[in-house]
Amino acid sequence: MLTRLEVSGFKNLVDFSLDFGPFTCLAGPSGVGKSNILEVIGFLSRLTRFPINVAALRVRNIGQNAGSVADLFSYVGGARADRMELAAEMIVDRQVWDDAGREGEASSSFLRYEVSFGYQSPAIAGSRTGALVLQREALRPITEGRAGRHLKFPHSKNRFRDGAVFNNRHARAGYISTHTDPVSQQPVVSVHQDGRAQGKIGPSPASAAFRTLIGTENTIATPTILAAKHEMRSWQVMALDPAAMRRPDPFAQPPGLGPDGSHLPATLRALSDAVDPGDERSGGLRREIAGLVSAAVPVKNVKLVEDETRQLLSLEIEEPSGLTLRGASIPDTVLRFLALAAFHRAEGGSVICLEEPENGVDPAQLTAVNSLLHQLAVDPYEPVSSDNRLRQVIVTTHSPFLAQLQIPDDLVLAAIRQDISASGEACDRLLECVPCKETWRCSDDEQEGISPPSLLAHLMPPETAQIAFPGRFWT
Repeated sequence: MLTRLEVSGFKNLVDFSLDFGPFTCLAGPSGVGKSNILEVIGFLSRLTRFPINVAALRVRNIGQNAGSVADLFSYVGGARADRMELAAEMIVDRQVWDDAGREGEASSSFLRYEVSFGYQSPAIAGSRTGALVLQREALRPITEGRAGRHLKFPHSKNRFRDGAVFNNRHARAGYISTHTDPVSQQPVVSVHQDGRAQGKIGPSPASAAFRTLIGTENTIATPTILAAKHEMRSWQVMALDPAAMRRPDPFAQPPGLGPDGSHLPATLRALSDAVDPGDERSGGLRREIAGLVSAAVPVKNVKLVEDETRQLLSLEIEEPSGLTLRGASIPDTVLRFLALAAFHRAEGGSVICLEEPENGVDPAQLTAVNSLLHQLAVDPYEPVSSDNRLRQVIVTTHSPFLAQLQIPDDLVLAAIRQDISASGEACDRLLECVPCKETWRCSDDEQEGISPPSLLAHLMPPETAQIAFPGRFWT
């Protein structure tokens, strides 16, 4: 579970921070940079899978469009930032397994991860895209005594926090640290053992690293680092594409929805196969998913059709009338609901980020979409369990219809802050997030807030907003 994100130097995020609860709706006009928040989350997740610069080139509009990793850095005052700093606070699972199937136990479940990068020009990096260079990496625990100050969203201490947060490590004894080598005067990164030994394992020069240390550790000798790696790896950033969701899957396709919702047939098959054949629900899981979907769209059953000749698995939808739909005949709205419903039964995905879930959905059906999304998130007033997974949902939207369905605690306005230069001219379009007044994100007296009606006004055309909310624009 991601509880806080801090970013500086990434696109239009400078000195940016945001606290997250079980459900967060980032609302704002198109083009302000809401997606950049999700891009940072996705980038941190990819750092646990790929080399640093492979992860960087997979950020949207960088590698795909022959861009440069220099485009990831903020431009402030007309100059590119020389440093990118990212930090994430997270709750991780206590139990962890490495690739060999060996089980370990993290010594802390509430952690803060920090990583910083510099930029290396194409001439020095030997690459036409340039390169990111690791400058600093750190992972340290957040103690139970400080957890209440860091977990700011409303929750039950006894039922939720005391079960999810534990720590057997001194607050100053981190799991990854960076210091300056006395000989080379260059930053070196060290891994520290779990437990109380606190010994160092193999310091390495930061600038020579192809991967982050959190991305390379894969042994239960360092179970807390491994737990953080697994947590970050499970963060999913998705923009559902009906064309991808209706495509058939090869029989051998592993389960798991892609970022665009692809591999929906293979995922539904795996969920069905996971039900114990002796369980009375066996064979009925897809009907259960159909039941979730039918709250909004007419679906009686979800079937999987096997093409033995081509070795392909396809979706088939049965409507209450008995009509069967397959492939291009399945409505986009049904596919979107199916993907959300599949998340309810999937084990993975501790952080599910969805861009504009209202796309392709009739406004009359947004209440059902919103209900499904909220059902995915953990209940912070109940213990974490198999029926109350430590899972959260983060959505971006520019729809006033979806925004008005949220309670103020879950709603944040993504807006542009234009800094003023010494000559009095607006120079930078930087993103900031403004919470609703009198909510948990406004507990700090210095934090300004916005009223929900004013937030909705930002999402409507000016002429409509003036009529709906006269005199309530936020400034």
